[in-house]
Amino acid sequence: GRPVTERLEDLPVAMAFGAGVLVGDRIHLFGGREAPDSPDALHTHWRLDLAGKRRWEKLEPDPSGVPRMLSVAGVQHGALYLMGGVGLSPDSRLPGKRVPLTDTWRWSEPEGWSARAQLPRPITAAPSPALALGPHHLIVVGGDAGSVTAPASELREEHPGFAADQLVYSTLTDTWVAMGSFPRTEGTLDGELFTGAWPAVTTPVVPWDGGFVIPSGEVRPCVRTPRVFKLTPRSLAGGFRALDWIVLGVYLAALVAMGFWFSRRHTTTDDFFLAGKRVPWWAAGISIFGTQLSAITFMAIPAKSYDTDWVYFLQNLGIVALAPLVALVYLPFFTRLSVTSAYEYLERRFGLAARLFGSASFILYQLGRMGIVLCLPALALGAVTGLDVMLCIVIMGLLATLYTVLGGIEAVIWTDVLQVFVLLGGAVFVLIAIGSGIDGGLGAVWSEASAAGKFRMVDLDWDLARPTLGVILIGAVFNNLVPYTTDQAVIQRFLTTPDEASARRAIWTNAALTIPASVLFFCLGSALFVFYQHHPAATNPAAKLDEILPWFVANELPAGVAGLVIAGVFAAAMSSLDSSMNSIATAGVTDFYRRFRPAAEDVVCLRLARRLTLLLGVVGTGAAIALAKTDLRSLLDTFLSLMGLLGGCLAGLFALGLFARRTGQTTALIGVAAGSVTLIAVQQGTQLSGLLYAAIGAGTTVLVGWVGSIVRPEPVREGLVFGSGPEPV
Repeated sequence: GRPVTERLEDLPVAMAFGAGVLVGDRIHLFGGREAPDSPDALHTHWRLDLAGKRRWEKLEPDPSGVPRMLSVAGVQHGALYLMGGVGLSPDSRLPGKRVPLTDTWRWSEPEGWSARAQLPRPITAAPSPALALGPHHLIVVGGDAGSVTAPASELREEHPGFAADQLVYSTLTDTWVAMGSFPRTEGTLDGELFTGAWPAVTTPVVPWDGGFVIPSGEVRPCVRTPRVFKLTPRSLAGGFRALDWIVLGVYLAALVAMGFWFSRRHTTTDDFFLAGKRVPWWAAGISIFGTQLSAITFMAIPAKSYDTDWVYFLQNLGIVALAPLVALVYLPFFTRLSVTSAYEYLERRFGLAARLFGSASFILYQLGRMGIVLCLPALALGAVTGLDVMLCIVIMGLLATLYTVLGGIEAVIWTDVLQVFVLLGGAVFVLIAIGSGIDGGLGAVWSEASAAGKFRMVDLDWDLARPTLGVILIGAVFNNLVPYTTDQAVIQRFLTTPDEASARRAIWTNAALTIPASVLFFCLGSALFVFYQHHPAATNPAAKLDEILPWFVANELPAGVAGLVIAGVFAAAMSSLDSSMNSIATAGVTDFYRRFRPAAEDVVCLRLARRLTLLLGVVGTGAAIALAKTDLRSLLDTFLSLMGLLGGCLAGLFALGLFARRTGQTTALIGVAAGSVTLIAVQQGTQLSGLLYAAIGAGTTVLVGWVGSIVRPEPVREGLVFGSGPEPV
């Protein structure tokens, strides 16, 4: 509740006019001047670890070899940057003169120093540290550009002041661009007129209250000001036009109309939950793909490959490897048992407790997923239209809830089919538009992205906290095993087809769509990197990472086309939301209400399903609003971690049921408990990647359950384990 001053170790040398930043718990200081009459500047790099020994360390200075002072430093994404300043040296190369510098250097551990793009103009004594904005940008406000060479003593009040433009640097694309300017204010201060004399130099920048404070400083050489300015970052306005709004409105209205259309055919719970088993296999397959596609794929995957590379690509191909297992092993147990909920199998195999655990785990996972898939496009809409993000969430949540309550699973599936065609077509159009904006077209895009390392797929490091090759391969198997073998939202699609053969074709259809779609979406991110490297002024420095694609769509695509693509993004989010609502309602009514009230009339269950869907729409919308208020660097990482935590043990339980012949109810539940405890311990006590959570949960559950079956084998009813005989009907 009060300021506390603590004396730290003295610097090894006196220092003024240097540059400093805080990286984590470590202070870094560069250059400066040791005394007012020093003939040269310092060429130093000092570090003090506040969380360690608190002793100053002497590190390697920047490789320029030029002693410098009045530089600007900045921190972004864990790396520090040293920019500009003046070189001051008594040697023959710089004979006692101030030489403005335009170099930029990057330092990180353990990589060390690397040269970056030159400044478009010198910056000397600009407010420091540089403003860190968004995930990739640093902004330098003003500074002395070296354009005035006459002595300050001669100019006095005639000095025009320092540069007012703002230089924006992208740490990702390594580009500088002038964007906006600091307002040159006028007025009187202590009875003296000041005109055109801001921004100030030789002053710090202090992050505070969602912005940056620049206090005092020099407005002319040797003239200081008591004025204090606060700079508040504001995202640039998007380019959504009237025709885009019309297209968006028509598209969303069409989705609601589909809900009304299909509501006429829903008179039973079989219609509401399974569409009367009249959905063609190709539509079911596209719907499965669309449910897994969602706005997460369309926005977060291009954002991830834009930010990094293709290391997550193999993650998306896991379903291709798992498709035979799902189609030939898991599917028969769901179709031939005539279940409505996948968790009915768990009760037949392991008892009621297993069914309730499975259904409850699925419901919790879907509740978390609902918020993420609704939050992403709302952020996009807010970025490209300027509308309030919370209002966008409410609108999409309301519309998705409306047509799902009316049309049930049939409306869900056919809206999925529509949005898949719109999203894939829109992605192709975006890729073509990027190519047309680069000299040399898509060929140049490919070569430049490749030269920048954007197509790297494999990280051979052994670090299990990052998406290295081993982590990705394990995640590719288990993070796809979870939805395709335990997720009611996916399995329910199988069950809407007329027969087992149709359901199998639906699985193959989904797997076949995954490869080209994954290539397309990862290509989008790499292409966007090249585009904004060529057009740095077209970027939005204040935007979040996941907004990069919709920003391009709204500002670079023709009117109408942009509206259709953005509408597809909203539809993708709404289709994922409607899938979650319908499948949770199915699980809730089937596994809980109808299970404990088997005599309940079907019309009562149908009414309950509609009311529960309505309630879930409210809950999902509220979760999205809560997520929108957080600062998540990548919602894709959050989603994958959530999948592992809530789905891993459930996948292990299904695997035990199908493949562990001697595992019974007791040992299976012990396995689940062990898997859950292990997962919580791993999450809280280690830095392991969230991609491994599903494997850890499933592996621990299977291992403990299998060992328990050796110690205490239990008889299993024929037909409930793979290869044990004909499945019961």
